[in-house]
Amino acid sequence: MGEPPVVSSTFPLPPLQYIANYTDERVRNDAVPGPPHPPQDSYNMFGATFTSNDEIIRPLEAQGLTRLHPKAFSHKEELKKLNHSILINFLELLEVLITCPGSSKREEKIEDINLLFIHMHHLINEFRPHQARETLRVMMEVQKRQRLETAERCQKHLEKVTEILQGCFSSLPENVEHIDNKITVKLETESTMEEETVNDTPERREDTSVQKDRLMCNLVDSL
Repeated sequence: MGEPPVVSSTFPLPPLQYIANYTDERVRNDAVPGPPHPPQDSYNMFGATFTSNDEIIRPLEAQGLTRLHPKAFSHKEELKKLNHSILINFLELLEVLITCPGSSKREEKIEDINLLFIHMHHLINEFRPHQARETLRVMMEVQKRQRLETAERCQKHLEKVTEILQGCFSSLPENVEHIDNKITVKLETESTMEEETVNDTPERREDTSVQKDRLMCNLVDSL
């Protein structure tokens, strides 16, 4: 027989020092450590250094990069220029690789293309706040439309119920109060007869039942 297959998890288990801090007993006793405090100074993430007071979109100068476009510019025009510059530099890089692949111009062209891509990525990121606002606006418009449609459906159901009730009221006979009085008198008569027949014989009770049926038939005919 072969060895049993080894069962492995798709994701590795967390470090044991974290597991020991979050046992069931520590959770019940509320003895688990709290969340870490946010960094106050600088911190490293993905090999880059960040500070807590950094802007959402850091300027190019803060990243140690040379700005290729003026501060007052059109994103649309600059993105077109960057796209054309990337294509031209890529063709020039191909020419350098064909003619003299060991030349220093190859590294220079790669650096130029890298800088152009960084600028294009930076200009695209500057649209992120606008994209977030537009996404929120679209979500709120969808919620508003859904609520208006729900309110409209509720109003239609209310009007339909009101119409049905008005139709029921209009179909009632005019002497409804007289009929109610007749029903009350009949019911009182029936209750009196029931009290009188408590100690009666079975034959008498049968006659009383027949009288009740006759009274109900007469009542229905009067309606």
